[in-house]
Amino acid sequence: MTQLPPPVRRAQPQQQPAAAESTPDFLPASKAGRRARISIQGVSGSGKTKTGLSVAWGLAEGERFGVIDTERGASSLYAGDHGIQFDVLQMDRYDPRDLIKALEAAAKAGYPVIKVDSLSHFWKGTDGTLDQVEKAASKYGGNSFAGWKDGTPLQNDMVAALLTFPGHVVATMRSQTEWVLQENARGRREPVMVGMRAEQRKGIEYEFDIAAEMDITNRLRFLKSRCPALHQQILERPDGARDIAKPVLDWLRSTPAQ
Repeated sequence: MTQLPPPVRRAQPQQQPAAAESTPDFLPASKAGRRARISIQGVSGSGKTKTGLSVAWGLAEGERFGVIDTERGASSLYAGDHGIQFDVLQMDRYDPRDLIKALEAAAKAGYPVIKVDSLSHFWKGTDGTLDQVEKAASKYGGNSFAGWKDGTPLQNDMVAALLTFPGHVVATMRSQTEWVLQENARGRREPVMVGMRAEQRKGIEYEFDIAAEMDITNRLRFLKSRCPALHQQILERPDGARDIAKPVLDWLRSTPAQ
């Protein structure tokens, strides 16, 4: 009969202690380090480009800022006005991913403020989100609704890049326009061009701290404002640096009463 070797006691592998689940930490609320997110929408000729540049200049506090220009050099026509100095990146195709790259380049360059003029092109311009949806639809038998499976992430990533830019952001948007009959000072009815909703994805204004619209008379009305000083205000031909940027900076730097 074959003799079996005595059993060998082997060490059992040590059980690793279960990783303790992290507990979310609540911290005191603070505006410290917060940067402004401002949108200005309006019809053609309402003054949104010039006003947006003045706002950006005020937020930059004398430093050069960056402009992403989709309006065929419209921003550059105002270079030097009231001392405003900025650098510009001209774009003629409007893939949301290209805006993300432009924002990354602006962050790397250290611009304190970036102005996008205008954000509407990245919605309905060449290669914008709507174009991307139509291109993607071909993969789903021409179903545009299915094309949003590709288009929505592009749009969401672009908005996230705007919100996470390390400096202030000022974005202009075109408004869908409509002509209505209004009574003039002589009591006669005349056609007047009015702004409608911004040419961007519905609800885009919710992404900004401050959203305003301008009409053809250069009258600016705040649609929403988390800055109390601007809430429901109406400004006639505003100076963006003085009337908008300064109250916003004062608000961001204010310390709440204890």
